[in-house]
Order: sequence, then structure tokens, then C-alpha cells
Amino acid sequence: MRLIISFAALFLSVLLLQLSSGGVGPLDVLSGTELGFTNGQIGLLGSAHFFGFFIGCWWAPRVMGSVGHSRAFAAFIAAGAIGLLAHMMVVDPYAWSAMRAATGFCVAGCYTVIEAWLQAKTDNANRGRTMGTYRMVDTGGSLIAQLMIGVLDPASYVSYNLLGILCIAALLPLTLTRTPQPDTGAAPRLRPGLAWRLSPLAVAGVIVSGVSGAAFRMVGPLYGAQVGLTADQIGLFLAAYVLGGAFAQWPAGWAADRHDRRTVLLWFSAFSIAACGITVAFSGLGVAAIFVAALVFGAATFPIYSISAAHAHDWAEDDQRVELSAALMFFYAIGAIAAPVGTAWLIAAYGPAALFALIALAHVGLVVFGVIRMRLRPPAQPRGPYVWIPRTSFLVGRIFRRTGRD
Repeated sequence: MRLIISFAALFLSVLLLQLSSGGVGPLDVLSGTELGFTNGQIGLLGSAHFFGFFIGCWWAPRVMGSVGHSRAFAAFIAAGAIGLLAHMMVVDPYAWSAMRAATGFCVAGCYTVIEAWLQAKTDNANRGRTMGTYRMVDTGGSLIAQLMIGVLDPASYVSYNLLGILCIAALLPLTLTRTPQPDTGAAPRLRPGLAWRLSPLAVAGVIVSGVSGAAFRMVGPLYGAQVGLTADQIGLFLAAYVLGGAFAQWPAGWAADRHDRRTVLLWFSAFSIAACGITVAFSGLGVAAIFVAALVFGAATFPIYSISAAHAHDWAEDDQRVELSAALMFFYAIGAIAAPVGTAWLIAAYGPAALFALIALAHVGLVVFGVIRMRLRPPAQPRGPYVWIPRTSFLVGRIFRRTGRD
């Protein structure tokens, strides 16, 4: 309890930030549909978010080094609040794309500050409990954010102002805390080639994870609307996906620690292909069936990133872990930037089932590539323990660096 209280300001900022940033994606989809945006323009909003997210991940450590944690956090919050509050002032899909890039930049920058702070204030004795609480707060905030969609009116000043207020409120706990700011460490170098040299399969896994997660979270509300879900049902649809992913992390970790991680990765990828088929098949069976399908889809696709990252870190030296984490995030961003706009165009051309056809095709490619890699390379020995890794910033790897875990 003392540990949780000592980090209460950070966790409260995380919760408020997640409520704000988690709500804007589905709200933009519903608002864009009401305002007459094309499917491709709606998909562009999701891609712009992840483009801004990547820029924020790369630039945030340098901003912290220049002005300190609290001032950097305030700057990122300001960028996000501007992006949210400007939505209904300029109703144009391309202007909204710039605003979504600002909110993605805000999210990445704020998480970088928070995780750098956590890393500096934890040690081997409390790191596990700290990260467990951190993940619970982050996931809980994401669940609540999806449910908020049912009460936020699309294309409304009030809705975007509410999200802007939550974003600005995230500034208060962290900047008013009496906990001393930690020293700023050196920013990690971005070395994508490092990840590819250590594990091409892990790189493929995180790219496919980016395709799956970004396509569903950014274009999923469009799918939900086209299969007949109301706004509040779309919120439950997205929440079921997050909940399924959270529940699946424990069995995924159990399997990944006891069997060849590549085999576990390929089984989860095959499960994802089946989940895509289930989701499409259940779309005409009623609202409850659609929610169950989303739960299954989340359980199948969410653990892919953490399993891939664990496999990559099995081949890494301790002094490579931070840069490896940054490189994996880079490849995740590639998939996440490309997926929403491409998926939205496919839905416009072939209907809502095209969302899951694209995701299933990506996982088919991962399974084929994984089988080839397993024939070329023996499993890694020894292996570190599986860890549920948030896809939040380039610095998340530092939190586990001292124990050799990531």
C-alpha cells in the first residue's frame, strides 16, 4: 500500500490520460461517419495517431533531457489538449489528421515521462508490484474509455471538450507531486537493425501485432457501425476486445515460459486467424455473439507483441535490452501506421468483413514465416521470464533492465 501511495500521482495521471486518449479514437470514427467523411479519411485519422505516437516516442527522451520530466509532461499534455479541443473548430478530415497526430504525440510523450519516472524510483524488490499496478491502472483506464463512447455524442463540442478536460486534468497529479524528479538518463538509440539481427521472427510478430491492434482499435468502430451496433454497443464491443486481451496474458505467459516461444507465438497467430473467422461468422448472430467474438479476438491477438518481445530478448545481452525495446516499438509503429488507412479503404471496397480478412492474411504470413524460421534456427537457451509489456514508449524496457527482464 505504501508503494501504491508513493506512485499515486503517476498512476492517477496515467488513468486520466488513458480516459482521454482512449476515447478520442472511437469518437473520431463515429463523428467522421456523421460528418460524411469517407472510410479512407476515417482510416487516415488512425494512421495519423500512430505517426504522432512514433514521433513522440523518438523525441520525448530528448525533451526530458532538455527541460526535465514535469515540464516535458506539461508540453506533451498541451499538444494533446490542443489536438482535442480544436476538433470542432475546423471540421476537415485532413485537419483532424494533424490533430490526431498531436494526440498521438501527447500519449507517447506522457508515457515516456511516466515510465522514466517509474524506472528511476523502482528497484528489484518492488519492480514487479509496481509494474503490475501500472498495467492494471492502464488497462482499467482503457476499458472505461471504451465504455465512455456510449455517452459521448458524435461531432459535439461537449464531447471533445470533455476529453480535452480529462487530458488537461492528467497534468495536475504529476506536476503537483512532492516526489523529487529523477535524473534524466541518456535517450536510447533507435537501431531497427538490432532487432532484425537478433530475431527476424520477433520483428515480424510485432509488425503483425501492430496491424491487428491498430486496425481493430482505430477502424473497429466503423466495423461495428456497419454491422448494426449502436454507439454504446460499440463501446462494449471495444471493451470486450481489451478485456479478452488482458485475460489472455496469464495463460500466454504460462505457455511461453514452458514451451518454445516460437511455437506459442505461432499457435496464438493461428488462433488469431480462427478468431477473425469467428468474428465475421458471428456478426449476423446478434449483439451478444458480436461481443463474444470481440472477446475471443482480443484474447488471440493481444499477447502476440509480448510473446514476440520475449523471444527477441532471449537472444539479447543485458546492455542491448533498452535499444531492442525501442527497435521493437519502431516496427510495431510501422504496422500500426499502415493498418488503419489500408483497412478503411478495404472496408469501403469490400464491406466490413474486409477488416478481419486483412488481419487474418497478416497472421497467415506470420505463421508461414515462423515455420521457416523454426527450421533454420534452434530455440534460444537460456530464456528469461515472459513479461506482459505495454506498448507505450521506447523507455519501457528500462524498467526491467536491472533484472535482465523485458
